[in-house]
Amino acid sequence: MKFSAKGLLFDNDGVLVDSLPAAVAAWNEWSATYAPGWNWGEAENSGVRAQDMVLRMVGEARFAEANDLINRLELETASNTVPMPGAIELTSSLAPGNWTVCTSAIAALGRARLQAAGIPIPRELVTGDDVANGKPDPEPYLLGAARLGLEPEDCVVFEDALAGCQAAFDAGVGLIVGVSESALDTPADIVVRDLSGITFDGQELYIPDRNRLR
Repeated sequence: MKFSAKGLLFDNDGVLVDSLPAAVAAWNEWSATYAPGWNWGEAENSGVRAQDMVLRMVGEARFAEANDLINRLELETASNTVPMPGAIELTSSLAPGNWTVCTSAIAALGRARLQAAGIPIPRELVTGDDVANGKPDPEPYLLGAARLGLEPEDCVVFEDALAGCQAAFDAGVGLIVGVSESALDTPADIVVRDLSGITFDGQELYIPDRNRLR
């Protein structure tokens, strides 16, 4: 399938990089102190900023110390991040200025995970530190499009999480591509297994039919 577009906006975790084992280790250690028995792996937590989850779980009184701990733990495990299939090939082929990453991670963590996975870090990177409101609010994707000098409707978003797809939908992007089986439960326009075989020349996005799940 072919789609017209001017820019690509990627979520990071679960789309470009596999940081799940690293994140699970960090959050399990964090929850042992601040939220015993809490299941971080629930779908509602996927794609959401850590600081927003921490505030919801512990409240304002303990927020600073709890947030500092999860940031430290996630940075300590970031080196265990690996690329998702097709991610290096696709991002390495893209021209600077027509794609970026919009991640819920803080800047240091987002950069550390991209670097560990061997993914190029775009100049226009959007992190959780850059926005007042994280996903599912549309602000991250609105900012990503703005940093590329594009209108949201001219952009394609690649997402795996419900919160991220909601953010992309509310931002008014032209197409939402869900990545992995987890995206089958989101309102993504189409869903692919991974990024393998996908190409973009700055005007046309090509997605091989063999890679589509929906």
